[in-house]
Amino acid sequence: MPQSEPQSEPQSEPRPESASRPESEPASRRHPDRTRAAVVTGGSRGIGRATVTRLAADGLAVVVGYAGNRDLAEAAVAEVAAAGGRAVAVRADVADEQQVAALFDTAEAEFGGVDVVAHAAGRMYLAPVAELDLAELDALHRTNIRGTFVVARQAARRLRRGGALVTFSTSVVGLAFPGYGAYSASKGAVEALTMVLARELRGRDVTVNTVAPGPTATDLFLQDKDEEAIARLAAQPPLERLGTPADIAEVVAFLASPAGHWINGQVVRANGGIV
Repeated sequence: MPQSEPQSEPQSEPRPESASRPESEPASRRHPDRTRAAVVTGGSRGIGRATVTRLAADGLAVVVGYAGNRDLAEAAVAEVAAAGGRAVAVRADVADEQQVAALFDTAEAEFGGVDVVAHAAGRMYLAPVAELDLAELDALHRTNIRGTFVVARQAARRLRRGGALVTFSTSVVGLAFPGYGAYSASKGAVEALTMVLARELRGRDVTVNTVAPGPTATDLFLQDKDEEAIARLAAQPPLERLGTPADIAEVVAFLASPAGHWINGQVVRANGGIV
C-alpha cells in the first residue's frame, strides 16, 4: 500500500522567555530596592502593636491603623521611628469603607504603595448562646466580619504584586470553648473569607492567609478573667504558657516576607499546641 508522508506539527512562533515560563519568585525578591509598606489595623496595642514593630524591624514602612486611642498609636509610631523606621498613625473604623480607604491612600501617598496588610483589629464578646445580647452580637459582627470584608476588599484592589494579606481568626474555633459561640462564629467567617479570597486573587502574586492565635496575653483576651481562669488557660498548651503578642507577630512577619510567600490560602494556628 502506498505510504503517506508523515505530517509535520505546525510550527508556532517562539515566545519571549518571559512569556514561556511562570515567574519563579515573588515580586518582592525581584524588586529588592523598592520600599515595602504595610497597613496594620488594630496597630496601637496587643498583637497589632507587636506586628507594627516586627514588620518595621524587617524594613517595612507602616501605616498604624487605630480605632480610638491616638496616644497609643503615636507611641507605636515613635517606637518605630526611634529604631530608624518610618511609620504614620491613621484613625480608622475598620467597618467604614471611606476610613479604611484612607489607610491605603496614606500608604500610597507616604510610602508609594501597599505590600502587606495585617488586619489585627477585632472585638471579643463572650456569653452562652442562650444568653446572647443581640446588640452585642451585631457589634461583634460589624467589627469582626464586616470589618474584615472592608479591609480585604481594599487589599484585593490595592496590594502590589508580591504582597500579602494576613487576617486573624482564633484557635478557639477548633477548641469550641463554652461561651465563645459568637466570637468563634465571627472568626470562622474570617477563615472562610480568607480561603476564598486566596483563590480569587489567582494570577496576582498575592498571598492571603489567616493566623489563628491560641490564648495570648493581650488586654482583649485577659479582660474579665480572674487569675485562676488565666492560670488554667496558660496550663492547657503543651508548652504550658500563654502566647505573647511577639509570638504571633513573628508568624505574621514570616507570612508577609518573601520566605513565606509559598504559603497561601492557609489557616496557621499559632497556639503552643493547644489544638
